[in-house]
Amino acid sequence: MNKIINKLLLATLAWGVSMASLADDALLKPFVLASKGPGTVADKVAAAKAALQANGFTVVGSYSPYPETTIVAVTNDEMKTTAAKSEHGGFGAAQRVAVTKVNDEVQVSYTNPTYMANGYRMEGDLPQTAAKMQAALGKVEDFGAAGLSASKLRKYHYAFGMEYFDEPVPLADYGSYEEAVKAVEANLAAGKGGVTKVYRVDIPGKKETVFGVGMKGGDKYMDDKYIMSVIDSKDIKSAAHLPYEMLVTGNHVIALYARFRIALDFPDLKMMGANSFMKIMESPEAIRKALAVAAGGKE
Repeated sequence: MNKIINKLLLATLAWGVSMASLADDALLKPFVLASKGPGTVADKVAAAKAALQANGFTVVGSYSPYPETTIVAVTNDEMKTTAAKSEHGGFGAAQRVAVTKVNDEVQVSYTNPTYMANGYRMEGDLPQTAAKMQAALGKVEDFGAAGLSASKLRKYHYAFGMEYFDEPVPLADYGSYEEAVKAVEANLAAGKGGVTKVYRVDIPGKKETVFGVGMKGGDKYMDDKYIMSVIDSKDIKSAAHLPYEMLVTGNHVIALYARFRIALDFPDLKMMGANSFMKIMESPEAIRKALAVAAGGKE
């Protein structure tokens, strides 16, 4: 009898390990298509905001980076408390919802919380947030890439020599966290560097604040509209890639370098050819310079 019990226990343990391995190796994609069909962008945005709020989300900001597209940023308690548990977790304290008109239909899509949580190395993969996003907006399919496993996302970089999540760009330093937040707020309000505020989320229990920012300026290589016109070329649009983030952590202001931030959302983007990274080769530095000015640092 004991031998039988031991065999059952071993079989159960092996099954559990196998399931855990399968879960870890499941391919995650950066975006979720919630719905597509007739309507107007304005009506779909209003409906999405109402549904998200009904499911416990707080709408922290929205903007239209280019015509027929609106991005809505949301947060909730799970996102904020999970963000507080890891270094620079504030980058993942908000999820982004895009409403985009494509030809005669309107697409509603959003960032995949599980994908983003792993890409930002958060302490947890936001299961409640993922379930509530789907309950609020629906789900047709995941999209945006062939897919990456959670383990690969947690050590992701696009190619040899390119930045990882834990290699952010230093933008500016201040005497204190409070001084840094005040300066960034003022600079974004003034539109310095062509960068403006979309949202702000304060991380509970930490001196950390994430700002979502829109970028539009004379240098096309930092401009949201130009960059997306090059890289967002598929039939289902990945507009929820926007907006970018600046993170005030302690007395420092940092950002994810664009060679990581863009590649995380577009991991299958080709290096060369039409609609490739080569077409926006100057964008990472242009974005860095614009964000540095907005942070109050030096180009």
